[in-house]
Amino acid sequence: MSVIDIKNISFAYDKQMILENINLSVEEKDFLAIIGPNGGGKSTLLKLILGIIKPQKGSISVLGKVPSKSLTHIGYVPQNTNVNTDFPIKVIEVVMMGHVGTKRPLFGYGKDEIFCAMGALAQVGMEDFAQTKIGALSGGQRQRVMIARALCAHPKILILDEPTSSIDITGQKEIYELIKQLNESITIIVVSHDISVILEYANKAAHINKTLSYHDISDKKQTFHTHGDKEHFCEIELLQMLGAESCDTCEPETVPKWRIKK
Repeated sequence: MSVIDIKNISFAYDKQMILENINLSVEEKDFLAIIGPNGGGKSTLLKLILGIIKPQKGSISVLGKVPSKSLTHIGYVPQNTNVNTDFPIKVIEVVMMGHVGTKRPLFGYGKDEIFCAMGALAQVGMEDFAQTKIGALSGGQRQRVMIARALCAHPKILILDEPTSSIDITGQKEIYELIKQLNESITIIVVSHDISVILEYANKAAHINKTLSYHDISDKKQTFHTHGDKEHFCEIELLQMLGAESCDTCEPETVPKWRIKK
């Protein structure tokens, strides 16, 4: 069952084409990794899916509706989840912000909302930190809290933008293991430059650089090659496998010569 359908979408800012003739179908319980260079259109595509902007050409539907009508079924974890660590807000209070559509202004949150927030924290393994100040947590723990906040809306689709950009290697793996567990019941879309980690978990991949190249990589374990570290994949070989004509995610002078196939 398709949960997102994008057909022939194009979008430009001030006549500068950002996305051109994009077609993409995301199926229920897919784990889609979106990769590509900075400025290639990844963030613009997310904004289109979230209904923040509208396509100038083509159409997009989310759960059978226009994006703006499906927001209650989408959980979103933005790239910049840094918070003021000096601000005295507790973890449970951060997670409760996910109830923006149900909050009662005069009386705060009800028992059901609090119970739901605690359940979301349990899902991400952070229930024991509910009364901890957000500033006392590590980067990986804060990211888990932000995911819990997104889960409060009981989303059918969870979108994460660079979820491990400021987390150490151990924390990155823990976050992706968590996301993979969530993928058992939720469709996942992750934007990331972290190719070597994310494609260990994703079953679909889209490379975006104004146009889009989409591939089923569910059999990636049989096709990937490694160099030394068995958990590291060569980005160039990856993009070659995906059918990209060139590596747009890295500068030539930064690529070790031993990685480049003749």
